[in-house]
Amino acid sequence: MAFVKTLDPETIDSDEDGVLQIPTPNGDIPFTRRDYFMKFVLPNFYFHVTSAYANLRACGVDIGKRDYLAAP
Repeated sequence: MAFVKTLDPETIDSDEDGVLQIPTPNGDIPFTRRDYFMKFVLPNFYFHVTSAYANLRACGVDIGKRDYLAAP
């Protein structure tokens, strides 16, 4: 949290279409910042949340859809 608090939101938001190069063993993958977030970060995040949910259910944890919904 200390690191996140040092980040400047204006700097982060200033260049949504700037290009990032993600290094991989097969060569760099270019992404715009927006595409990196929408097509790489979010899908990976949801994949891991879903995998954790499935593993918890498989182990008998009583968890369901209502545990993800915001309280009214």
